[in-house]
Amino acid sequence: MSPDPVSGARGVDGADATPAAPVTRPPDLGARHELRGDDAVGVGPHPLPWPQGPALDVELLRDGDRRNVVDRYRYWTVEAIVADLDTSRHPFHVAIENLAHDFNIGSVVRTANAFNAASVRVVGRRRWNRRGAMVTDRYLHVEHHDDAESLAVWAREAGLVVVGVDNLPGAVPLETYDLPRECVLLFGQEGSGLSAAAREACDVTVSIAQYGSTRSINVGAAAAIALHAWVRRHVFDQRL
Repeated sequence: MSPDPVSGARGVDGADATPAAPVTRPPDLGARHELRGDDAVGVGPHPLPWPQGPALDVELLRDGDRRNVVDRYRYWTVEAIVADLDTSRHPFHVAIENLAHDFNIGSVVRTANAFNAASVRVVGRRRWNRRGAMVTDRYLHVEHHDDAESLAVWAREAGLVVVGVDNLPGAVPLETYDLPRECVLLFGQEGSGLSAAAREACDVTVSIAQYGSTRSINVGAAAAIALHAWVRRHVFDQRL
């Protein structure tokens, strides 16, 4: 992550953009312009004088920033936020099958944003239900693959291990599996799970331990568990 404050936005490949004047962190994100009331989301207009810098959005400074972003990105443009996130993305990718316009895809995308995934790969139908994403897809690189085979080809060329997540016979327990650092975590449709083609594309399939009566958990919940397992292993170095 770029130091705070930052000097301009960085390019998506991690290289510095053209040097610009430093972005001065707004001096106060507290009570002076914090919104109040039942609909208080984000912060209100920034008090004058406004901070200066290429990462800042003049309209947000003027009208307030009511987006669901962490405080360090208040008043930043979407482009500046994406460029900054690109400097620290984790080397795992999230893939989700979209065979029946599953409304849970948005939840998976939102989770991928929370863990700063390198990208999200939508497999199958190009159009997907964005409602559950809560506009977090704006801060991610969302790519499309026509089918699981094309995803597998891309992953192989990129040197990535494809890890399917589904409670299938013969699946390795996620709780005992050492997730690769550079990988694709592939999730299937809600209910039906990974398709036959997706199973074929996987180098390994892991399962999530469950102890109740239902066969599976929500795919959004499964994604959160799997991504957190990756973070515990590769960010906090918690070994099995």
